[in-house]
Amino acid sequence: MRYQIIAVALAGSITFAASHHSSQGNSNQDGLAAVVEVLSKTKDSQLELDVLKGIRDALKGRRSVPMPAGWDSIEEKLSSSSNREVKALSQSLSLTFGSTRALNDLRKVAQDKSAEAGLRRSAVESLLSIKDTGLPPILQGLLSEPGLRSIALRGLALYDDAKTPSEVLAVYHQFNTGEKRDALATLTSRPAYARPLLQGIEDKVVKPTDLTAELVRQLRSLKNPEINQQIEKVWGAFHETTADKKAEIDRYKKIYSAGGSTPGNASRGRAIFTKTCQQCHTLFDVGGKVGPDLTGSNRADLDYIFQNIVDPNAVIPNDYRTSTVELKDERVITGIIRQQDEKSISIITANESLVLPRNEIKSVQQGEISMMPEGLLAQLAEQEVRDLVYYLGRPGQVPLPVDSK
Repeated sequence: MRYQIIAVALAGSITFAASHHSSQGNSNQDGLAAVVEVLSKTKDSQLELDVLKGIRDALKGRRSVPMPAGWDSIEEKLSSSSNREVKALSQSLSLTFGSTRALNDLRKVAQDKSAEAGLRRSAVESLLSIKDTGLPPILQGLLSEPGLRSIALRGLALYDDAKTPSEVLAVYHQFNTGEKRDALATLTSRPAYARPLLQGIEDKVVKPTDLTAELVRQLRSLKNPEINQQIEKVWGAFHETTADKKAEIDRYKKIYSAGGSTPGNASRGRAIFTKTCQQCHTLFDVGGKVGPDLTGSNRADLDYIFQNIVDPNAVIPNDYRTSTVELKDERVITGIIRQQDEKSISIITANESLVLPRNEIKSVQQGEISMMPEGLLAQLAEQEVRDLVYYLGRPGQVPLPVDSK
């Protein structure tokens, strides 16, 4: 695409301009001056879109960049474009350049219940891209709107706002499975959110079974003794040891064999896989990309299946080793780093992909554990273990149970 060529051409000059912006305001020293000139003269909406996409890609990972000379007039021109993508992209870039007009306009769109859901979602995404300090109350207000809950829940993790835990927990009972996962990912992201969450479990606002082993690991990565004590109180002890793993594997193999020649129900097993594993793993072209695609793995081998489920840390490819990223605002993110450079880090967690600016990161530590949590089977009844493992061993996809659709 043409915009990709433009992006490559712009990247060097924009990087230089952003880091060496002249205090004298000399437009000749601004790497964006020529681009602004093109936008000011053209009436070709496709060229406008290509140039805007090029700028966007060149500025990826930055929350703010000094406004280039002449952008004010460009903003006014493009805000009335008949091309909705041009209009939206120009607004987003105006935010990056510090435009008060774009900030106010997008805040209004995000809160306008009469606007299209897609436009409102795009407005929220743009405001999140600059970490708008006025956004938390807007996101909290969106928790009552099913179509925008997920982006609101994920967005709230970006902010250390005292009202967020109570606002989320107040409507937690209204959430579907995916929304609960997003809510819990946010509430386990920082100590100030984790304490109210664990209290919510004790008060029966959140079911203890909603807090998976993966989320407990995230809570433990906060390294807070008080939170660790709360975890043990409301969820139970959590041990990551390897000394008894072989005995545990043997125990699960006996549980599976006790089911006879047809130990499980594949359809029920698929429903358990959907709830427990699918957010991270793909099987038969359905599922997440955090962990390996299981379709071509040695799933018919019981030893292979139980070894990887019970002791996921026995052998860990570098691509699936977790890293813990601590941000300067005290948020802690655990996930797999897919890409990094001097400007940003791209990290994938169990429920989202993030691009984190380097200047917001306090530390990055690569762990010696897999993203795959231990203790997954401990949450299941014996027949559920048989159903899941039986499904994993099937050569092809099976339908979901009627009552789970």
